[in-house]
Amino acid sequence: MTMPSSDDAKLLALLNRHPGLKSRVQALADIVEDSDGDLARADEAERRVIEEVRRLGQEALQGWAEAQIARVGEQAASEPQVRRAGKKNSAGTPPSAPSP
Repeated sequence: MTMPSSDDAKLLALLNRHPGLKSRVQALADIVEDSDGDLARADEAERRVIEEVRRLGQEALQGWAEAQIARVGEQAASEPQVRRAGKKNSAGTPPSAPSP
């Protein structure tokens, strides 16, 4: 048995930080190894792989979006001139003086 490389360790650490991705990769590996023993036909295996890859993509984009939201929130909090969205307190522009 070979020792895990640093790339293997990095991948495992990444998957542990994103449990949804980890479960999708595990599901793909289960399909490849036919863990359940119910994949006798290539078309069924293909259907399952497509379904899992679609779910993996959704999970990846969800993780990306959550990271972006956190990153933007941190940037906004660190910049005091940035104002959060909220109700305006202005009553509007005052009317101009009447013409003579």
